[in-house]
Amino acid sequence: MTRRAVLKWSGAAGTLAVAAAFTQACTPSNEPQVGADANGVLLPPGFSSRVIARGGETIAGTALKYRVFPDGAATFVDPAVAGGWYLTVNHEIPATGGVTSIRFAPDGRVVGAKQILANTALNCAGGATPWGTWLSCEEWEGGSVWECDPTGAEQAHRRWSMGAFKHEAAAVAADGRVYMTEDRPDGALYRFTPKLEGDLSSGVLEVATASTVGGRITWARVPNPRPDVFQKPCREQVPGTIEFNGGEGIATNGDTVWFTTKGDNRVWEVQLATGQIDVRYQGGGSSILSGVDNLWLDQGSGSLLIAEDGGDMEVVMLRPDNTAVSVIRLPGQDGSEVTGPCFSPDGQRLYFSSQRGSVGPLGFPLGITYEVTGPFDELLAR
Repeated sequence: MTRRAVLKWSGAAGTLAVAAAFTQACTPSNEPQVGADANGVLLPPGFSSRVIARGGETIAGTALKYRVFPDGAATFVDPAVAGGWYLTVNHEIPATGGVTSIRFAPDGRVVGAKQILANTALNCAGGATPWGTWLSCEEWEGGSVWECDPTGAEQAHRRWSMGAFKHEAAAVAADGRVYMTEDRPDGALYRFTPKLEGDLSSGVLEVATASTVGGRITWARVPNPRPDVFQKPCREQVPGTIEFNGGEGIATNGDTVWFTTKGDNRVWEVQLATGQIDVRYQGGGSSILSGVDNLWLDQGSGSLLIAEDGGDMEVVMLRPDNTAVSVIRLPGQDGSEVTGPCFSPDGQRLYFSSQRGSVGPLGFPLGITYEVTGPFDELLAR
């Protein structure tokens, strides 16, 4: 599909155009002018940044050398220290990827770091579970989902039943199912229903298909969730599977799921109770949002934070009323992409990475992970 194409229902259901409600706001709002801080990050007044880690360099306050190409991320409460937290970060590296977990003291100091997943491939995005684990997704045709303990106390587990495909991101909704995106121009939207709630070791993988009712989806079981190279991929096994143009980030507030498709600059909204699917926001064009990628739901405000892969390298806040506001910008990093936006558990620190940000005197594109602090309660209208 081209960027201008509407959603295409494919397979036995035929080809239909979705009657999607484009409730968007493409005009930048009257927000305060941004200004650069000491790290060259453009932020609203009252905010500042610090560098948490640089690819190929030892993380300050630890003995661990940070892996390159940081991508999807999430934060978790430290169960052993009141007020402390962990930041888990994927690394999108072929063959030698994995996940780094950085530990923070209650005052924000970095006090530890460890590699909690190693020797995997192209760990792109993922998602946090309600039971406190990180789902790291491999973005290649035979990729898996790995469930990781942020503390590193338990070994990471490969969740075979969740399918072998080009995994991008995952989100656990109120129905106990895991919803997943696939980063391909003809990618699908999947859901995984565990056999036992909260146990991802076994279950049923389904794919979104066209409903006979316009603007809705139905779910169909994928017959062979782990096809080999000579078998049909998951997205091609079920007639009527819907093609989404480059599935990226995904998030949920329980009964609603939002996900992004980079190929057509869209933010989608799915009502789980009815299967209703709409384009919530159309980026690109005159919108300040372009190159939609990873996203994070701020529970306190209901706003979505969306990272740009392209555009002008921003994290953009999409408010519940669909106004879009720039939160950060990384000038001079056009060859990179913004990844992994997420808040600390108390909502006062925003983390994100420049996947190929310049590192060292020679400016190697190895990636940088940042933290931003400031009056977020005011900015997000919590």
